[in-house]
Amino acid sequence: SHHHGRGHRSAMATARAVVTVYGTDGKKSGTAVLPPVLKAPLRPDLVRYIHTQVSKNRRQPYARKFEAGYQHSAISWGTGRAVARIPRVQGGGTHGAACGAFGNMCRGGGMFSPIKIWRKWHCKVPRRMKRHAAASALAASALPALVMAKGHRISRVNELPLVVKDDWCSMKTTKEVIALCKTLHLDEDLKHVKDSKHIRPGKGKSRNRKYKINRGPLFIGDSEDGFFRASVNVPGLECVSVDYMSITQLAPGGTLGRMVVWSESAFKKLGKLFGSYHQPASLKKGYHLPRPVMTNADLARIINSDEIQSVLNPAKERAVITRRNGNPLKNKALMAKLNPGSLQKRKLRHLQAIEGTEQRKALLEEKKKRDEAKKAHNREHKNKFYKDMLSYYKKEEPVEQADEE
Repeated sequence: SHHHGRGHRSAMATARAVVTVYGTDGKKSGTAVLPPVLKAPLRPDLVRYIHTQVSKNRRQPYARKFEAGYQHSAISWGTGRAVARIPRVQGGGTHGAACGAFGNMCRGGGMFSPIKIWRKWHCKVPRRMKRHAAASALAASALPALVMAKGHRISRVNELPLVVKDDWCSMKTTKEVIALCKTLHLDEDLKHVKDSKHIRPGKGKSRNRKYKINRGPLFIGDSEDGFFRASVNVPGLECVSVDYMSITQLAPGGTLGRMVVWSESAFKKLGKLFGSYHQPASLKKGYHLPRPVMTNADLARIINSDEIQSVLNPAKERAVITRRNGNPLKNKALMAKLNPGSLQKRKLRHLQAIEGTEQRKALLEEKKKRDEAKKAHNREHKNKFYKDMLSYYKKEEPVEQADEE
């Protein structure tokens, strides 16, 4: 069963046991144990759902003014006046008098079903689901294929997950931050982010959000030190404490695969934050990692195994379906099967219709010869019918019979 630790270890045999820890100079300085949360099952459906729900909690409420369209002094004229019963503006001496008011069909009237401010803007999200989504997003950040598919330029990055000694947390200048990114080969990703800045399509560009820019690497530390302030002016680069990771940062747009750079202490703290499959998390009360639905996801190997194949029924042959014959006059493929030269003839006709081709010239030459032969024939036999007709009227000369002696 996949609920036992032994089965899970066999399924994850391909995962590495340790991860290399790099110094700020880019050289290897040690190793760290890979936390179980980075082997959690990937749930893109859950991540997208939680991202959508959590994003609703940052919405700014908006509504129509409750008095809009109802600030006239208006009353209906009643029946018998040969006008509609809609309320009409009272008073006189102005063009506005006697105009319809209040109705959604009236100029300046109220709208139908206006948006109310007491609409449900925010929503509660189950805490355990948020934690499961965060675990799935963290596991995806350790897979180079998903990180590259997200759009990050990490072809020269040494290793994922990328763990760096805690020295970078104390950096206080932006120059040091950029130098660190260059050492870790993240400069290509930052350049891609910088080049991606473009003007937002739509009305948002006139509402104080003119530009859009891609997301760059996410630095996760154990505490909010000087690095957090030093990196503010680097486009696309974000920082967060390991205690306050959000799904909006781990999976922007609800898509797995954010490029994450860990500090060594934050990386080691993941075990306490998310626990393992054998014990719950010590910093999250009652939380266990989500177990995968399948301990072995290699379906082809399972189905083709001797254990499964030995108990399956033999494969059934499909019934022969007699297909309806097509019409070769309407189907080129069928006509080509019946008449192998039909496609060549179609191609020849197509080429003969194009000006300047050799086939077109040959066709015109042949037509010219045919026309000349026709004219010569007509000239030769122009009066043949008339002459033949007159020949019937000629008197036949009597044949002189020899005197019989």
